[in-house]
Amino acid sequence: MNGATFVNFLEKLTGIEGIIPDPHLVGGGLHQIERGGYLKIHVDFNKHGKLNLDRRLNLLLYLNKNWQEEYGGNLELWDRDMIKCQKKILPIFNRCVIFSTTDFSYHGHPEPLTCPEGRTRKSLALYYYSNGRPPEEVSNGHSTVFRARPDEDLTEKISSTEKTKIILKKLLPPIVFDLKNSLSQNDRKTPNGKS
Repeated sequence: MNGATFVNFLEKLTGIEGIIPDPHLVGGGLHQIERGGYLKIHVDFNKHGKLNLDRRLNLLLYLNKNWQEEYGGNLELWDRDMIKCQKKILPIFNRCVIFSTTDFSYHGHPEPLTCPEGRTRKSLALYYYSNGRPPEEVSNGHSTVFRARPDEDLTEKISSTEKTKIILKKLLPPIVFDLKNSLSQNDRKTPNGKS
C-alpha cells in the first residue's frame, strides 16, 4: 500500500499530487482496541517529525471478521465546528476508509467498545504526506488535538502509572506486554510464594 501503483491510485482519487508514503509508519501500522476501549474525537498531528512533510491522508483498513453493529467502534467523522457527526462508519472486515487530514478533519471512535471479551477492534492505519499543502490548509505544526463533542467533558484525569500502562500497551507487541505483566506480578510475591 506504499508502492507506486497504490500511491498513483491515491493521487487520482484525491487530486493530491506528489503523495509520499511514510516508511517509518509514525503513528501508523496495526492498531488494536480491546473491549471498553475508545479513541476520543481529534485531529491528527499535521507534520511528520522526522521528514518534515505535511500529513495529507489517512487510510484505515478494518480487519474485523463478523463484526456486529452492537459491538460499537464506529468511526465518527465530525463537521469543522464540532457541532454534528456527519458520518458513522462501522469497522467491518475489509472496509477501507480514506480521508483528508487537515486541522478540521475531526474523527475518532469515542464510544467504549462493547464487543465480547476476547474480541478486539483491529485496523491497519497508513498515513500519507506531501511536501507542502494548499495555502488555505497551512498552519503551525501540532500534535494530536482532542476536541469534546457537544455536552462531553474531556477533563477526566488518569494517573501517570495508568498513562504509562496505556502507552506501553500501544507500543509493545502483546507478547512483550503480557510477559512484562507476568514478571511484575512475580516480583510482588513474597519468598514463600504468596502475594
